[in-house]
Amino acid sequence: MTKTDIEKKIKGKVILVTGGTGSFGNAVVLRLLNLNPKRIIIFSRDEKKQHDMRNMYDSPLLKFVIGDVRDKDSLDKVMGGVDHVFNAAALKQVPSCEFFPIEAIKTNVLGAQNVITNAIAHKVKTMVILSTDKAVYPINVMGMSKALMEKIMIAEARKISEENNKHTTLCGTRYGNVLFTRGSVLPFFIEVMKKGEPLPLTNGEMTRFLLPLPHSIDLVLYAMINGKNGDMYVRKAPATTMEILTQAMCKIFNYKEGYKEVGIRAGEKMHETLISQEEMLRAEDQGDYYRIPLESQGLDYQKYFSVGKKVQPQNLESFTSGNTKQLNLDETVELLLTLPEIKSELQDFGQKLELKLLATNNEKRQDKPLLRRVNLLAEELHKLEQEIARS
Repeated sequence: MTKTDIEKKIKGKVILVTGGTGSFGNAVVLRLLNLNPKRIIIFSRDEKKQHDMRNMYDSPLLKFVIGDVRDKDSLDKVMGGVDHVFNAAALKQVPSCEFFPIEAIKTNVLGAQNVITNAIAHKVKTMVILSTDKAVYPINVMGMSKALMEKIMIAEARKISEENNKHTTLCGTRYGNVLFTRGSVLPFFIEVMKKGEPLPLTNGEMTRFLLPLPHSIDLVLYAMINGKNGDMYVRKAPATTMEILTQAMCKIFNYKEGYKEVGIRAGEKMHETLISQEEMLRAEDQGDYYRIPLESQGLDYQKYFSVGKKVQPQNLESFTSGNTKQLNLDETVELLLTLPEIKSELQDFGQKLELKLLATNNEKRQDKPLLRRVNLLAEELHKLEQEIARS
């Protein structure tokens, strides 16, 4: 996939990004602005982030719309004339979804359905949903809601294919940990280091995929260009253990406080899965990507009872963070140092550490006169007590 391939698809087109003020939205806008789109619509409910984004890009090609994917009418008003949709609107934090599962369903499931329904009604050319490794064999609400989003997209894609709808293609992407995005572990580790506390390690043997944000943008654009109805696309990515990732951060920042194991949190897996065993039966290896096409039964309900597929058990293996390429400590450090956010934090962290040391030294110097005055007062009080005792 070349820049020319992408530009042919984007040039002169209108793109809608739901949840467009997040990490993905900012990154995809930066990429798309260089491809001569007619307009990019940022649809979200956070006016502060829209204000910041508007000022940062200062581009006439960007249009900002306040709205919520939960509200079908607000989507209907913005969908007219749109060529491509990236549905990035979601509740993504595992704890938030665990504590407020109905809210996760409203956004990740019903909200996604609203986007899909409006995209079909307005004859959008391509719609790409953004899913997660947590949707495969899900054990938490976030993963379950994303898995339902995938199933809704697949069901609607099957329907429009059977109806011979030539206007709209629905497809999706899945990816694992995108490095240094909002709410991910790396910025959390940075904040902990700035406080001078040991880094909290859930479990040293736990593994996670490591995907730089630009690679997730490549994946979504690849799906937009190549996707057929109901396709899911996965970007191949390496992984590492959480202990190695934690050690890498300590090494990069020369952090002496180290880390401590705190245990696995509710809703976490030891290893994440991007493609299930069952999906690997029909997955196509396309170099840097896997394509997972629709199952073959179509809308013939009876075939679900009478038609199956013979498989060889030895071919059944999921694609997980435990069996993908594993990065050692040096390789993980090398990957993290390619991230502009890490480079920026390295400089910022050094400056803040110097200021903190300077402030601590100043406090110590300023405290010396105060300590002397306290000691003098204590001596005078002792003398007074002795005089009172003698009298």
